[in-house]
Amino acid sequence: MKKFVKKFLALSVSLISFSALAQKEATTWYFGRNAGLSFSQSTEPTPIKNGRLFSEEGSAVVSDASGNLLFYSNGMQVWNKNHQLMANGTELKGHESATQSSLILLKPGSSTIYYLFTTDFQGQDHGLQYHLIDMSKNGGLGEVISKNNLVFAPVTEKLTAVRHRNGRDFWIVTHRWNSTLFYAYLLSPSGITFSPVESNVGSMHTGDNGGTIGYLKASVAGNKLAMATWAPVNKLELFDFNNATGQVTNAVDLGQFEEAYGVEFSPDGSKLYGSRNGKNGREARIFQFDLSSGSPETIVASGQVVAKSMSSKFGALQLAPDGRIYVARNGSSYLGVIRSPNELGNLSNYKDNGISLGTQRSEFGLPNFPSFYFQNLTAPTGFVVHQK
Repeated sequence: MKKFVKKFLALSVSLISFSALAQKEATTWYFGRNAGLSFSQSTEPTPIKNGRLFSEEGSAVVSDASGNLLFYSNGMQVWNKNHQLMANGTELKGHESATQSSLILLKPGSSTIYYLFTTDFQGQDHGLQYHLIDMSKNGGLGEVISKNNLVFAPVTEKLTAVRHRNGRDFWIVTHRWNSTLFYAYLLSPSGITFSPVESNVGSMHTGDNGGTIGYLKASVAGNKLAMATWAPVNKLELFDFNNATGQVTNAVDLGQFEEAYGVEFSPDGSKLYGSRNGKNGREARIFQFDLSSGSPETIVASGQVVAKSMSSKFGALQLAPDGRIYVARNGSSYLGVIRSPNELGNLSNYKDNGISLGTQRSEFGLPNFPSFYFQNLTAPTGFVVHQK
């Protein structure tokens, strides 16, 4: 196994600017049983109840650069900013029970055309699809101008995006089902390159269809990927990602974690968090791994429990505009919150009843945002940026 780059932490910190202004595309969240959060204020997020979305697992939401809601989806329908079904925004071939059912990206070089990517659940025939949305239509409410365009099938429920090193294009990253292959599709002003970059690395995703379940996330800097895979694979894994070539390399098996589901990197890239639920749930735990050494052996050995829950199962872990990591608690009217995710061990400060959703409820999912939305974050209360 190749050595991790020793200066990984210093590089990650140098690529993240903790400034007073955060990018605002992730200002509004819709997920679960009509639940929502607004990060439009500078203090705590505010529960919102105006969303129409129901999703057992995945969703995606996008706001404009000023934080104004544009549209959202569960992979099967699309709602506009007025919470009405968007024109032609029904019968999409994704599935609300896919872990990362949907992902939204602005087409490179365009100010009005968005790609909505969707995944089917449990490796079914619809696979990875793309749909085109033109926000110049219908007085700014948008219209799905092309839908249900197959990219590849079968894939797992894993779907994320990394900004290309050129600063313009994107890599759409997924994992083939019944395979050890990652696929990275280039999205440029010319559209999708349908011949993906293939990387044969990490665990085999096969067997029971539960092995399709679990999150794939990129670090904010775009140089790392992490993956959680549910039973029967039951693993957390870490990889290097080359955002110039699309190659995934240097797999680190972090160990067996029964019913692993969520993963997320800290804002500075120094920590990785992963959730496990135990066989049939009721052992909801979050583990933290310290990535700062760059050594696979040291990273594996650093794993420690930093969160337990009153809920029987944890779902998604999602970095937010306030620099905290929010945690889906299945069936709960609260989200858990890791309040200081750059800090080591219990200093990361997990709160199980971290934020109330009011009368709404979380399921397994939270919105699937590209990690590069969080490159410019305001440091949350209690957050300390360590200079190296």
